[in-house]
Amino acid sequence: MGAPVLRLTSYAMALSGLMVCAASADTVEKEFYAGKPVTVLIGYAAGGTYDATARLLSRHMGRHIPGNPIFLPQNLPGSGGIKTILNLYSVAPRDGTTLGMLSRSYPLEPAFNPQTARYDPRLFNPIGSTSREVSVGVVWYTKKIKDIGDLYKTQITTGATGTTDDTGRFPTLLVNLTGAKIKVITGYPGGNDVTMAMEKGEVDARFGWSWGSLKSRSRNWLDEKKVDIIVQMGLEKAVDLPDVPLIMDFAKTETDRKALEFLFTPQVTAWPLVAPPNVPKERVALLRDAFMQTMKDPEFLAEAARLSIDVDPVPGEQMQTLIERISGFDRAVVERALELTVAK
Repeated sequence: MGAPVLRLTSYAMALSGLMVCAASADTVEKEFYAGKPVTVLIGYAAGGTYDATARLLSRHMGRHIPGNPIFLPQNLPGSGGIKTILNLYSVAPRDGTTLGMLSRSYPLEPAFNPQTARYDPRLFNPIGSTSREVSVGVVWYTKKIKDIGDLYKTQITTGATGTTDDTGRFPTLLVNLTGAKIKVITGYPGGNDVTMAMEKGEVDARFGWSWGSLKSRSRNWLDEKKVDIIVQMGLEKAVDLPDVPLIMDFAKTETDRKALEFLFTPQVTAWPLVAPPNVPKERVALLRDAFMQTMKDPEFLAEAARLSIDVDPVPGEQMQTLIERISGFDRAVVERALELTVAK
């Protein structure tokens, strides 16, 4: 046998070996979840849209993973969602058997709360978000607050799950950016508790409330005009709120505009399902594919419609790109964002 033939034979054998190894690795990944439950940590109390979305995914996503694992949702509220973030980052197994429905602000927390939020958001593995959102600020109808201008003359109270999540950060931002008179009352376990407090008259308002969540969870309030929507917070207006002012319109400088972009980019990935750091890349890819397959599943879509949960999916890869982008903003922009969201 001549030398060229020997070289070709060796190359063919090596290639065959690589293909066998690849097929073997693929088989291992496809068999990994057989008989293994997947825990889904939820950063907020039961009853809100984070909880409803995580449980909806948990009922359907396992069908699209080889081995059809059972998903086990578990509420882990605390510190405006940071308790779940830290658990997923430092405690949870890094093999793809634990996921988290995290606060959408998780990419920002280390900048705002470095003493507590000790993690690098870029190291998480985003799996996907069921939709993007715009947040709104609403005031109970008895206060007769119709727009931001009314808040220059009349002070209101708003409930919050913490000073560092959307329910506390967004009204503080509005105060610092526009001069509105809003007092933030913290300590509520979840957004649903803030909503009940507003109905009972404990507080006057709720800010950082996802428009999709308001429409699905408290539709009767809109129909009965129990709340007045005074501002929407996101990068762009919701198509069905054309006449409600957008927070971006209040930016007076380019630095302010960039700071608001930094703050509101997480609205694009409103309901983030996330895996811990260092999960094997092949398993992350499998989970991302299963997520996107779930987003097209007729049974999932039918139940989402019954629950009035919007489905406009954002793939995990796009989420990671957005996180990398805002992580690269100039320090001056981040400092301005911090300044706008700290109570004075």
